[in-house]
Amino acid sequence: MADLSTKYLGIDLKNPLVASASPLSEDIDKIKQMEEKGIAAVVLHSLFEEQVILQEKELNYSLTLGTESFAEALSYLPDVNHYRFAPDEYVKYISKVKEAVEIPVIGSLNGISNSGWIGYGKKIEEAGADALELNIYYLPTQKTNSCQEIEQIYLDLIKILRQNITIPIAVKLSPYFNSIPGMADKLVEEGADGLVLFNRFYQPDIDLIEMSVVPDLELSRSSELRLRLRWVAILYQKIKADLAITGGVHTTEDIIKGILAGANVIMMTSALLEKGIPYVGELIKGTEEWLRINHHNSINEIRGLLSQENVKETDAFERANYMKVLQSYRFE
Repeated sequence: MADLSTKYLGIDLKNPLVASASPLSEDIDKIKQMEEKGIAAVVLHSLFEEQVILQEKELNYSLTLGTESFAEALSYLPDVNHYRFAPDEYVKYISKVKEAVEIPVIGSLNGISNSGWIGYGKKIEEAGADALELNIYYLPTQKTNSCQEIEQIYLDLIKILRQNITIPIAVKLSPYFNSIPGMADKLVEEGADGLVLFNRFYQPDIDLIEMSVVPDLELSRSSELRLRLRWVAILYQKIKADLAITGGVHTTEDIIKGILAGANVIMMTSALLEKGIPYVGELIKGTEEWLRINHHNSINEIRGLLSQENVKETDAFERANYMKVLQSYRFE
């Protein structure tokens, strides 16, 4: 039987399949089911910066004062009671999960400022989390925001976290930096042990009946994987950090492609929400079968085989691929 073991953030895993943050991780029984079906690690749902603000500053109460004047502002944030766990409950939940399962448990912080909420990184570590994923979901909308300022926000956050915790840190990135390799290298210099590629920036829709902008969450599709494959293949062995792919992983083929590009682990959510937790077992068997048919003994044998590690002129390589794609389509 093929060896599927891998290492991510310095943690030994039995296979490369990791459950990324999702509603599934809000239920201990579901996490136990994922472990039973073979998932190698789980990233818990995120603790949001806004949750800490709502709790510590009683923002939910303060905002309700003068609602006749600030009704629109009130609509921006959900009521504090809508969150599954309050910040301190989230920390306690990590301890409960660690007691219930043997697989590694990765906590998740989601925010953008470098204020007091970052202190929860230490609490997450103390609760027993094996690692921490920093999910920086930020879409700059002001023309006064410079590229350098946006990058510095990320770097400051990872620097502060690194100064306060000792467990491994992964940063979940967006694909919208001027230089992804340059930014990746800076994050590693500030203390990131791993990079998760990429955050999905959800696009709102417009309701023509209500004449309003409405949230619209669509689950990922395998077609989204290509962006992740491209950048993992470019970054592999160029930066001193582990690489995780998230977004667009649905099949055994998707998993193999991710490993060939150079990923240490493959994260998934949409596939489990659509097909159920038992689907993990099918993916593991499919991965083992692919390795057997193609005469490979382990995942580590194929990691990075189709990366750009051995390409000397990577810029020219990308240009050549671009030209080939444009020339590949022909009318009948």
